[in-house]
Amino acid sequence: MKDKGIIRDVDKMGRVVIPKEIRDQLNIKSEIDSLEILMQGDNIVLRKYRPACFFCDTLEETVNFNGYNVCVNCIEKLQKLKEEIE
Repeated sequence: MKDKGIIRDVDKMGRVVIPKEIRDQLNIKSEIDSLEILMQGDNIVLRKYRPACFFCDTLEETVNFNGYNVCVNCIEKLQKLKEEIE
């Protein structure tokens, strides 16, 4: 069976409204969540943004450090590296 979509117009500013049914299904909250916009071939892909670790790309338990998300595991590795250098 072929997937069916919802047709939405793009306004003069390039905006498209994501239908409420889809936002609800993906638990996307207005003014709280962000979307990541990707190109895959000739397709535009939107996905709910989840901050990944700058070093290892994991999505688990990250903290923001100077604009970069870093996971707890990489923080521990950085601490060990610092101790080795000292």
